Amino acid sequence: MTVKETPALAWRSARSTSKRPSAAAVCLVVLLALSSTPGFVTRSRSLADQGQRIFRYETFGDETFWTDTLHMDRVITAAVDPTTALSVGLKVDTDSLPPAVVDGIKSGKIDLKNPATTVALLKLNAVVGVRGTVQNVNGKDTLTRVGITCALCHSTVDNSFAPGIGKRLDGWPNHDLNPGAIIALSPALTAAQKAVYNSWGKGMYDARYNHDGKSGPSVIPPAYGLRGVRSITYTGDGSEIAYWNRYVAVTQMHGHGTFDENRLSPPEHVKNPPDSVTALLPALQEYQLGIDAPRPPAGSFDEAAARRGRALFEGAGKCSTCHVGSRFTDAPRRLHAPSEVVSEPEPNGAPPFAARSATRAFRTTPLRALWQHPPYFHNGVAPTLEAVVELYDTKKHLNLTSQQKADLVQYLKSL
Repeated sequence: MTVKETPALAWRSARSTSKRPSAAAVCLVVLLALSSTPGFVTRSRSLADQGQRIFRYETFGDETFWTDTLHMDRVITAAVDPTTALSVGLKVDTDSLPPAVVDGIKSGKIDLKNPATTVALLKLNAVVGVRGTVQNVNGKDTLTRVGITCALCHSTVDNSFAPGIGKRLDGWPNHDLNPGAIIALSPALTAAQKAVYNSWGKGMYDARYNHDGKSGPSVIPPAYGLRGVRSITYTGDGSEIAYWNRYVAVTQMHGHGTFDENRLSPPEHVKNPPDSVTALLPALQEYQLGIDAPRPPAGSFDEAAARRGRALFEGAGKCSTCHVGSRFTDAPRRLHAPSEVVSEPEPNGAPPFAARSATRAFRTTPLRALWQHPPYFHNGVAPTLEAVVELYDTKKHLNLTSQQKADLVQYLKSL
């Protein structure tokens, strides 16, 4: 992936009264040179900070869709209390809550069965991935506009206060989220459309349904550990994160911008002016590249078994045939036909996933923090790592023993 670096400072040569530059000046030149070199770990902090704000709070103007078209502001005001919101996987950020609200929730004085409480949380920017405009109308706080951000699907919380309430975990996929059920609350949809959205389930979303009219949801992927990954999405459609960020911002969030892709069938050309997306993509990508994958919790895997599992991964298990290098992927050098992929055919008669993509093929998924994000494969056909190993053993005719399978699972847990 070619990353456009933005040095924090611009170096300009200047005359000096000294014939030799100071040691500090030399160090500064070296650091600036390194900071502008792709792959150097020190990145522009200000650009990443801007990207964090975009990731968490930027709607790209999508309120025109979620409010004016789907009327989700009315739905929230009438029927979505905090308890209901939590039940469909929405999260609450405790860092956005003032002490009085925290105390009120603890004591039960704040009614979590009242939609007005949801409006109050939106006013505080406390609902992860949802932005609301709350105005005083006739002496009452009223939700007048609502939109969504990247964090809706690609952040969760640590549950440190209560289930669904805690500190943000950016980049972690929200597999509690039921996007289809949320969208299906809209009064603007037909009964047939609502049935499709309600069929997807938690942690699943179809980013092509509104393009080709076919339903085949995929697992919401992590947005961490992306540094060095040069093939984006399950099917490797783009070479950098900004490609998919644009696609999602314009075609799924329905923000204001443009997206053109002739490789899709049919080709997709979306123009929704004015462009509120393009200028924000470099900072958003910079922040995402800095989100590290979480390490496995201490004691969560057997280290001795993991060492044996690594030998199997690189040997009899044949995993390293495709999961190669430090990122455990052979992409972008190589993509794979659906016939090579053990998760095919799609479950429940769903349309072929790769056929709906720009490449018509699958990327070998980079392996990072596997302990954190079941289910596995693009379509979630393996609920556990044990199921992953069993599926590979069966379809690739590996004939692994029970002990070998168990060791391989422990290695996967260690990644």
